[in-house]
Amino acid sequence: MSGGIGPTTKDIAVPSEGSGGDTIAIPEHHPHHRFLSLRQLNTLAVSIVLAASGMVAAGDIIIVFSSLPYIIFLSRYAFPPLHPSQSVEPPIFGAGNRLIAVYVAIGALLGLLLPIAYIFEGIMEGDKEGIKAAVPHVFLLASQVFMEGVTFSHHFSLPIRAFVPISFNALRMFTLIDWVMVELNKEAIAGGEQWSALRLLVGKGLAVANFVFWAFNLFGFLLPVYLPRALKRHYGDKEK
Repeated sequence: MSGGIGPTTKDIAVPSEGSGGDTIAIPEHHPHHRFLSLRQLNTLAVSIVLAASGMVAAGDIIIVFSSLPYIIFLSRYAFPPLHPSQSVEPPIFGAGNRLIAVYVAIGALLGLLLPIAYIFEGIMEGDKEGIKAAVPHVFLLASQVFMEGVTFSHHFSLPIRAFVPISFNALRMFTLIDWVMVELNKEAIAGGEQWSALRLLVGKGLAVANFVFWAFNLFGFLLPVYLPRALKRHYGDKEK
């Protein structure tokens, strides 16, 4: 997940086999490889199912659907690839970076796997409030992973690959704030005592942990570290 959860910059994506890429997920995609990886198809399926559940705001769905034509527009007129007919530009952080690999794995676990498990367990306990609060974050993160995979191609430059996790991460901060507020106030909701003490504790911990992790990812890594390096390399190579 480079920036989010997919193969792009530095967010949060499960590292692909043999990759240690750019951030949280930077699979070794090559121009002649299949367009969609199994991970991308899985995250696309998650996004579709959650969008169809009725628990995702129409505005978030519109943003996701409009993101692809927008990044194509940016790639053509603002940040065109330097070598569109050649191989994918190498990631900012070289393959084999163990710290990045661990960071990406934590992001994938904390941002996708645990929230999905929390949603399924909430269906069993009838925790509609907790499910509705967690779904938008998971939807946007799954969509981010998919879009990061799309941009990890020779058709897109490094600034475009940085734009996806940064924009999606920024958007998810609002959904994470909503999730945290719902979990912290859940006991005050009428009938809140019907939920187990363990679920109340897990819900608060998961929501707060995601907010802290993704806030750091955006303001401590993507903006001050990854984006400047991506732009520096892009314009440095352009001047050669």
